[in-house]
Amino acid sequence: MRRHRKTKILATIGPSSASPHVLRALFDAGVDVFRINMSHTQHDRLAELVTELRSLSDQVGRPIGILVDLQGPKIRLGTLPGGARLLQEAEKIRLVLGESSDDPAEIPIPHAEIFQAIKQKHALLIDDGKIRLRLLRKGDDFAEAIVEVGGEIKNRKGVNMPDTLLPLSAMTPKDRRDLEAALNIGVDWIALSFVQRPEDVAELKKIVAGRAGVLAKIEKPKAVKSLDQILELADALMVARGDLGVEMPPEAVPGLQKQIIGAARKAGKPVVVATQMLESMIHAPIPTRAEVSDVANAVYQGADAVMLSAESASGSYPVEAVQMMDRIASAAEAESSYQNIIDATRAPPEATIPDAIMAAVHEVTQTLHARAIICWTKTGNTAVRAARERCEAPIIALTPSIETARRLCLVWGLHCLVAEDIHNLDEMVDRAVDLAQAEGFAAAGERVVITGGIPLGVTGSTNMLRVAVGR
Repeated sequence: MRRHRKTKILATIGPSSASPHVLRALFDAGVDVFRINMSHTQHDRLAELVTELRSLSDQVGRPIGILVDLQGPKIRLGTLPGGARLLQEAEKIRLVLGESSDDPAEIPIPHAEIFQAIKQKHALLIDDGKIRLRLLRKGDDFAEAIVEVGGEIKNRKGVNMPDTLLPLSAMTPKDRRDLEAALNIGVDWIALSFVQRPEDVAELKKIVAGRAGVLAKIEKPKAVKSLDQILELADALMVARGDLGVEMPPEAVPGLQKQIIGAARKAGKPVVVATQMLESMIHAPIPTRAEVSDVANAVYQGADAVMLSAESASGSYPVEAVQMMDRIASAAEAESSYQNIIDATRAPPEATIPDAIMAAVHEVTQTLHARAIICWTKTGNTAVRAARERCEAPIIALTPSIETARRLCLVWGLHCLVAEDIHNLDEMVDRAVDLAQAEGFAAAGERVVITGGIPLGVTGSTNMLRVAVGR
């Protein structure tokens, strides 16, 4: 089954979509990578879902990517002594360390790290930013704050601290257990939540040790400030607009999205845009026009993938949401100005042989109107560098590794195929042409551009460009 769009679709599995027949319907509708959220998934269920998705991949004869999203350190209020409480603007309140308090005037927070790190004038946001507090003073186990934006607070509501660098690892003990379970069962991507600093990514990379791709979710102001260093370490990024829009002014998020996509494209690493893309389709069969424009803008900006969260996990129309996202992405890419926009934002090649080859592939493909670009790759690096160029022609990634093929399912424009290893240049060319024709990308007499490395089988040796004609 060939996708006719280049932007990939990532969909979250949940109660609405976890059955085998719905998973098949979601794949048929356009899902390229499935996301499993470990905030709501036990290890036995994780194993079941991975088994079902691998079986689906065998049924359709195509690689399907699986991304496991670690929950990360979520800071929450404790149990309020008097139950739900209404905070008034300009009211002064007292926060205390603990799961609960005997004093109904106090608000407990069971996280000592807050009291260690927060400083005067720092903001505390409660319940996705609906309530805003500003710190006045603090001690080792208490803090006093003034209410800037009031409202009702309830037990266990989330707390965000946009001004504070918290002394927390991005991985909790639960995350470490979930990570080990995910790696043992062979998932393709691990998403790290609430990244604050490059060291968070480095810690995960060390544990993963190449067994999966590492995707860093950019959802905190501190991560934005360290974006270049995080991008250098991570294998992919996600613009996680939910928490990012809580901890930063909402009007700043579109610009940040463009900045993050641009940085990832320049580095040649996949980037996903996520959160509330078709939010209204949780309950409605069609999206709002603003949501359609939102998805299309991510496509025009050159994002590798767009993601569905609750729309596919718990919504009433999971398959319809994927179908809609597929139609939006396909329509945007078919629009006459799309390629001009993509070309205008294409980063210049870096001073390396693989980048120089890929820049030449781009020019040769356009000049000759070649029908496809075919990349032979073991690790996936050649195909990812080809995708960085955002060529108009489709890109076929041929690899002898099923693990590489699955991981590449997240990358813009790649049609991933598992192919037996090759032994000489003539075999490389002949099999590339045959597979391009068999998959419907080129017909007899049409040109394709082939790239790979000589000598064969040497990682990182992309140095060859070949034009071939279908027989």
